[in-house]
Formats: sequence, C-alpha cells, structure tokens
Amino acid sequence: MTQSHPRISKAVIPAAGLGTRFLPATKATPKEMLPVVDKPAIQYVVEEAVSAGLDDVLMVTGRNKRPLEDHFDRNYELESALNKKGDAERLAKVQESSDLATMHYVRQGDPKGLGHAVLCAAPHVGHEPFAVLLGDDLIDPRDPLLQRMIEVREHHGGSVVALMEVAPEQIHLYGCAAVEPTADGDVVRVTGLVEKPDPADAPSNYAIIGRYVLDPHIFDILRKTEPGRGGEIQLTDALQQLAADEKVGGPVHGVVFKGRRYDTGDRGDYLRAIVRLACEREDLGPDFRTWLRSYVAEEMQQR
Repeated sequence: MTQSHPRISKAVIPAAGLGTRFLPATKATPKEMLPVVDKPAIQYVVEEAVSAGLDDVLMVTGRNKRPLEDHFDRNYELESALNKKGDAERLAKVQESSDLATMHYVRQGDPKGLGHAVLCAAPHVGHEPFAVLLGDDLIDPRDPLLQRMIEVREHHGGSVVALMEVAPEQIHLYGCAAVEPTADGDVVRVTGLVEKPDPADAPSNYAIIGRYVLDPHIFDILRKTEPGRGGEIQLTDALQQLAADEKVGGPVHGVVFKGRRYDTGDRGDYLRAIVRLACEREDLGPDFRTWLRSYVAEEMQQR
C-alpha cells in the first residue's frame, strides 16, 4: 500500500544573486528581469510553479532587487493609460504577472550561497514540504518536470532532485549525483551527492539542474551545514546528508529529465534560449524563422 505524504503548496525562488556574468546589463537591473523574448526570465519560473499547483511563492531577494517586487505588483498608472487607449491586449499582459500567484518576499542579506538562501525560507515554509526553483533554468511548459517531481515525492516521501545527463567534461559545472535505478524508468535513488566535482572524481554524469522538492528536515541540516565549495553554504552538501541517512528526512530520489531546458545563466545559452522560444511563438515565429534562415545563409556565403 502506497504511503500518503503531505501535498505541496509552496514554492521558493532564490533570486539574490548579483548576475555578474551579465555585467554591465545587471549593474542596475536584476538578472532575473532580463527579458526572454518579451517576458522577464523570472516570470517563466513563477508560471511553472503555478502550473504545477504551487500558487504560494516566496522569492528570496537581496539589495537592488526591488524591480522583482514591482513586476509582480499592480501598476495602476500603466493599467489606466492602456485602458484609456483601449489596448486590451497589452493591458491583459500587464495584469497577468500581478494575478499569477500569492507572492511573498524575504531578503537574504549576506550572499552565503544557495543553501543559506533556502534556509531564509524556513519561517515561511514551516514544517511543510516545498519546491525550490532556480531562475537560471527555464523548463519548457510542454515538459512538466516539476509536476513529475511532486508525484515522486507524494509516492516516496523525502526529497526529489531534477537530474540531467551531461557530457563528462561538463560535470564540474554542476552538483553531481550517485544513483541507483528504481522500477520507474525516469526515477533513480540518489545515494550520494557532490558539488562541482572534477570529472575524474564524479560518481556519474547525472547533473543536478535547478529544480528541487524538499522535505522540511532540510532546514535542520542547513542550520548546521558549514560553508563548503566556494566558501558558501551548499544545498548539495545538506542533501548529501539526507541521502546518507534516510531516517532523518526520508530518501532522496532523482527524476531524470530529457525534455526541453533553456539555460539563461550563461550569455551564449541565454541568446540561444531567446532564439528557440521566439522561433516557436505563433505571433513571432514565422517571420523570425524566415529572417533567421536568410541571415544564416548570408553568413555561410561570406565564409
């Protein structure tokens, strides 16, 4: 008989990073507000949480992140101007972000790493399981990764991480999981985790991507976790303790994701994400694809 576990209703989105890889664009603009076609990256993430049934969203922010709060708040002056113009289409787009979810905000203060950012959510989350979504990874809504992770948590309890196979030479860029197979083809049992290992020391080529469903016991572990790689409190180190002793907060499982993921944390991948998403838009795609083919053909002729 399958054990029943509490349903998840809360999502935590860490958004306190400085965005140094995108300077000078992020000198005065939060990296989460950089547009991906015509929406800021952070809105895609909130939409993903909501589509998975998580409409209570806590954003962990820092200094100079006020535009995040403004984006998900009402803008009465702008709405009034659009209404007077009779621009119902743009008015609906403006109101969409403020109606998406119940938004909450807390400041991280000192940038002590992802583990510390998650710990900042403890007073809001309490003793409930919750999801963590990182803004650098955009998951295509046609590939419902988070919903699948929640299903695995409800079946097995404990915590669930999202995994993706990467080339061995890239594993040093990610947290890495040692795994064992389960009866479900897309689910593995996580037996160990290490943050950004050297390729020669990596236990597998399964990389942790930016989605987690966490048991609340993670907070007790994070409070005792010492700074690790980079001098920061690493969420991976805390999950390693859960994986090593499931009596603490249940087992750790991984969902192996083979769908469409757009990495906006790297400048090159950010540009590729915009191109891919623009090509797939019904309103932009046909003309944009025609121009793109012409541009590529011209470039090939010049080389």
